[in-house]
Amino acid sequence: MTGIRDGDGDGDDVPEPQRVSRLADLADGSAPEAAPAPLTATTVPEPGPGPAPEVDNELAQARREFAQLLGEFRRTAVLVPFDESESLWTADFNGVRWICAFSDEGALARFAVARGEAGREWTYRTVLGARLLDVMVPMLPGPGGVALDAGSADGALFPPVAGIVPDEVAVDLGERGTGAR
Repeated sequence: MTGIRDGDGDGDDVPEPQRVSRLADLADGSAPEAAPAPLTATTVPEPGPGPAPEVDNELAQARREFAQLLGEFRRTAVLVPFDESESLWTADFNGVRWICAFSDEGALARFAVARGEAGREWTYRTVLGARLLDVMVPMLPGPGGVALDAGSADGALFPPVAGIVPDEVAVDLGERGTGAR
């Protein structure tokens, strides 16, 4: 896990944590459930050479569903936990640094339980999804994206590709765009 810091010490690189929660209380059901329903993920199939018309329709439908999910995520405030050094909680996987975000305290609590860390206090901040993608991802060293509700069946990934993150930090997949990374 790694945090985002610009190193000049002025504190403008990452918003200060605003909430501290004992997630063990949420995980065992003693705290009220969060009001908003978690966002749901949709898998977008990879395009192949010359698909049949029905596959084209399925691909188009999957892309529309992902676009709706992305739009909803960009408009939604999510919880972003901080690590022990008070930096955003991130995880590296396959050369991509993922900012971990959660749709509600229950999702964060389930993550903490799965990690065996439900007993400690978790500091987190509520951040708009668009701010994570447009401001925080470009501050990461190397390719970065956002992992929503990591480890859950309803989790979603917003990878470092054009149309999701700013073009200047998008990974060029060779199909279009001029990704700088």
